[in-house]
Amino acid sequence: MEIKDLLIFQSVAQNGSISKAANELSYVQSHVTARIKSLESNLQTQLFHRHSRGTTLNSEGKKLLSYTEKILFMVDKTNKAFQDSDNPSGSLEIGTVETVMKLPTILSNYHRKYPNVDLSLKIGVTKDLINQILKCKLDGAFVTGFGTHPDMEQVDVFQEKLVLISDVNKNTHFDNIKNRPLLVFNSGCSYRERLETWLRDEGVFNAKVMEFGTLETILGSVVSGLGISLVPQSAVSHLELEGLIQCHTIPNKYSNISTVFIRRADAYLTNTVEKFIETINEFTNIGHPPLTNPRFNVTDDEPIPLQKDH
Repeated sequence: MEIKDLLIFQSVAQNGSISKAANELSYVQSHVTARIKSLESNLQTQLFHRHSRGTTLNSEGKKLLSYTEKILFMVDKTNKAFQDSDNPSGSLEIGTVETVMKLPTILSNYHRKYPNVDLSLKIGVTKDLINQILKCKLDGAFVTGFGTHPDMEQVDVFQEKLVLISDVNKNTHFDNIKNRPLLVFNSGCSYRERLETWLRDEGVFNAKVMEFGTLETILGSVVSGLGISLVPQSAVSHLELEGLIQCHTIPNKYSNISTVFIRRADAYLTNTVEKFIETINEFTNIGHPPLTNPRFNVTDDEPIPLQKDH
């Protein structure tokens, strides 16, 4: 059964005549007759009552017409989904690390402009999200500390400043907090890698690590005094203003980090993904300033160090 056969069948059913259907479709009458007979042969049933005035659908023909209308509607809808570049539709599966605080703005702008796209979001750490894209299980992802990859292309989103956070009830001398448990995401998280690298460079080895699944749990555990963590300043500025945590700057080598949107370089650029990238670029061109902590000048070249005993 071919789509063209269904189109011919529909025309004959609506016109009640093979000759009228042939004229409407610009076919010779013999071709229309042959295609209807082929369709009846495939279905092993007659579809029309044939009489001197033309053709009339029988019960089997009425059944097929119902299916035909649904099939042709979906075919037309499919064609429009791929041809209408200004109004994309379909699904878009995006991954993200949990700490992209500006992501809701990008997603809401995209959904407002393209409401026919079914947008889904998967949370994970950078390493896992990269693997998901390489396996074609995600259309793209927001990741941090990415660097480069031969099979990926990337779009810059924004720059972040990472800060070390601790509770407010302890002395902030470096020696008093450096050996406290590290509250982090699973292995593969770029923030965790930055924190562990910095501490190793400071001579702290074999630090106790406690893994958590959500940023909310990490922040709550820091507030309660369980340990320390390294997170984007934009994610915790409100907690510091409320006096629930202390933020400590660390050297720019470890604190400056980029958030980028990545996708497979060899993947076909669908309308849904193309418009999503356009939305990201519109966001970045607005020039949103980085959120800063009023107690620290985090844009200075030299960070304000922790109180460190010598």
